[in-house]
Amino acid sequence: MERRMSSRLGGEFCLVCGAEPPLYGDRMCEPCLRARTVLAKVPENIPWVRCARCGIVEIDGKWENTTEDEVWDELLHRNLAVHDQAEDIQLAMEPVKVSDRHTLLHIQIEGVIDNLLFQEEHTMRARMANGVCLTCTRRAGNYFEATVQLRSSARRLSEDEFTRLRATLEEVLNKLSDDPMFFITSEGQVTGGYDVVLGSKGLARAWGRHLVSEYGGMVVETNSTVGRKDGVDVTRLTLLYRKPGYEIGDIVQWRNHIWRPSSWTKDGAIMERVDRRERTGASWRDLEQAKVLAQRHELSSVEFINE
Repeated sequence: MERRMSSRLGGEFCLVCGAEPPLYGDRMCEPCLRARTVLAKVPENIPWVRCARCGIVEIDGKWENTTEDEVWDELLHRNLAVHDQAEDIQLAMEPVKVSDRHTLLHIQIEGVIDNLLFQEEHTMRARMANGVCLTCTRRAGNYFEATVQLRSSARRLSEDEFTRLRATLEEVLNKLSDDPMFFITSEGQVTGGYDVVLGSKGLARAWGRHLVSEYGGMVVETNSTVGRKDGVDVTRLTLLYRKPGYEIGDIVQWRNHIWRPSSWTKDGAIMERVDRRERTGASWRDLEQAKVLAQRHELSSVEFINE
């Protein structure tokens, strides 16, 4: 049945069907407004890319380590277009995996437009494609920017000591922000020490600072030019970390006397002479000739008893 326009002179009416108030939006009654209003639009298919080698995901041009649930949320919020007058938006989503590459995202959305509650349901298909991230691409090509050389002075470090030094790299990586260049190209024992080849100069320097703060010693940097790109020299960094052959509390022979390092300083160590109460500061260069006589764990504790 057709609706009649209001008989009152100048009275308001729906511009579509002629119904009397209440009117909403652009002077339409509720049924006409609902028939012409779409709360949200989503594409039927949306692609996303996962690295076939390491499994991280590309989001807005950046590779990130994230979960599938976070991927679905990101795809929804990036591709959902909501009516510009909608308020109090509520969303619910249920992912249903239909194959290794395809997942259906069932979406429920509600919102308020012109004080009217709208509710809709949509389905979006997330289609996964394989790619290769920058890190894996460079790893496959043996790309590197820096080599960290772990060495010692005064004595040869044991395998366990090299293992402890190497483990500190994981501590540094956990503290630093995610960076696609923070990767290990290769590593292994070499004559006189241990070498770690890294994809980032920044990571190498951060690790060097951490080693010095934890174990003392010194770092020497050497840069070599390996080519040019876009008119700029391409360089590689060799960072030599030389750990003292002694640790806090060890007994060393230095300057023809017996000493014990009591604490590290920025440029060396505070040394205590064993046979008398004498303390002095020494640089790493001063201590290069120090010879380890005994390590702290080899020492025995004794108590003097007066009868």
